[in-house]
Amino acid sequence: MEPIRVMLVDDHALFRKGLASLLAEEPGFEVVGQASDGQEALEKAAELMPDVIVMDVYMPRCDGLTATRQIKARLPYVRIVILTVSETDRNLFEAVKAGAMGYLVKKIDPADLYEMLRRVARGEAALSATMAAKVVDEFGRLAREDRPAEGLTAREREVLELVAKGATNKEIGAALHISENTVRNHMRNILEKLHLQSRTQAAAYAVREGLVEDAAG
Repeated sequence: MEPIRVMLVDDHALFRKGLASLLAEEPGFEVVGQASDGQEALEKAAELMPDVIVMDVYMPRCDGLTATRQIKARLPYVRIVILTVSETDRNLFEAVKAGAMGYLVKKIDPADLYEMLRRVARGEAALSATMAAKVVDEFGRLAREDRPAEGLTAREREVLELVAKGATNKEIGAALHISENTVRNHMRNILEKLHLQSRTQAAAYAVREGLVEDAAG
């Protein structure tokens, strides 16, 4: 299999280099570039086309949350993981709303980080149990208030349920006997109908609506 192509974005050069060394030692990863702030990240992402971007929050010129929104607008396919010292709910919710697929704190164990990055590369959300619970509570509450599920078709509900269980597009397609491209089309319709921006938000919505028992499992 091709390695997961990762770009690292952090204003602390020592941390970037240390993380790059860790990823270089772990099979299945290739660090294709580094950036010291969000503006540089936007420029390099367009040039390097990484699979996954590991992004800090607090940086000069352009912070990580702003950069995440800009990169997702220009390169929707790129999967972004926030890796920061900040555990504030506000940053977590803003990151998810901006399109980040993961939110991790820098005290994470390297083995757990590798697994989370692999999950993101497969199209799954990367959140600790605590962070996932916060996302479910917040976005699920908003979903109940503002985004009724009545407009979803039966097939879209089935897709949404599997998304909330952490299934990838390939796994959803196999379970429902449809192509991955059809799954992607269903996901686009689901997000548009519910006015959501990411699979993580969709999973939180499904849990809150009672379509599944636990999105973090």
